[in-house]
Amino acid sequence: MKSSGNKPRAGAVRKTRKGPQVGSGGQGRQALEGKKPTPKAEDRPYHPAGKRKAAQERFVGAGGRAGAAPRNDNTQRPQQRRGKPAGSSGAAADIEVVTGRNSVVEALRANIPASTLYVATRIEVDDRVKEILNLATKRGLPILEVMRPELDRLAGFDSVHQGVALKVPPYEYAHPIEMLDKVISRGQVPLFVALDGITDPRNLGAIIRSVAAFGGQGVIVPQRRSVGLTASAWKTSAGAAARTPVAMAANLTQTLKALKERGVFVLGLDGGGDVELPGLTWAKEPLVIVVGSEGKGLSRLVTETCDAIVSIPINSSTESLNAGIAASVTLYEISKLRAKKKK
Repeated sequence: MKSSGNKPRAGAVRKTRKGPQVGSGGQGRQALEGKKPTPKAEDRPYHPAGKRKAAQERFVGAGGRAGAAPRNDNTQRPQQRRGKPAGSSGAAADIEVVTGRNSVVEALRANIPASTLYVATRIEVDDRVKEILNLATKRGLPILEVMRPELDRLAGFDSVHQGVALKVPPYEYAHPIEMLDKVISRGQVPLFVALDGITDPRNLGAIIRSVAAFGGQGVIVPQRRSVGLTASAWKTSAGAAARTPVAMAANLTQTLKALKERGVFVLGLDGGGDVELPGLTWAKEPLVIVVGSEGKGLSRLVTETCDAIVSIPINSSTESLNAGIAASVTLYEISKLRAKKKK
């Protein structure tokens, strides 16, 4: 029978090669001594405030004003919209991101409200990027340097951001009648383009660009079943959206009737129109050109509201023109005819 003395007593110190194992009395001593003061947010390299500070210091050398104090992202509240296009709701409607060097520089030149400028790491700095950084620094906008995958996610993977993106509040749409009054007060002959059922933002961007190029003063979009001024439309407009107002109509048919009462002629574009575009007799009059979708064309109520339906002569082998191209051709012809009238 073995003696119980061969077993270690409870609580006895176990000897090892490292020496006696100490108790737990001193293991919490460091925790009891207290922690050091927490560094400021801007002194922590992985904090958003620290990243803003580092990016600001890095890009000041590109020609910006030193010492510009960046504002917090949340200091500038999104402005209220007069209406929202179909499909816009929730958090996605709270911000928009303008991408592309031309679009961003035009938005900054026009002093569009913005909260943050994002710049890709190792971006090739050309004249446009220098101007973007200059304008953003003068306005005190936070400048964040981000990796390209993060910029791709922010701008949308189908967007060509060219290494820059600008976070802006939702677009504040003008009122169609107020837009008309401003044009008349400047002594100009109104020339607007209204969209009927167009849902592709690239078509909207192209139309805005054409309106700006050929002397138009604004674009009208309906509140329902139509595209709004999204980041893709901003990009396609190549910055023209910063100079050309976009108005939103609660009801397009009623808005067109209100414009007619103010002396504006409403011309719809359709392949089967009874008036051909070349030599348009209404060119010198106040006009709103209504463009329908490429598939369905103009809706019935809008067609009945138009003063005339205008067609663009095209080759019989081509079924129809893209909405953006049709608007561009029409605006060019009207601007050419108006220029002849002045001579």
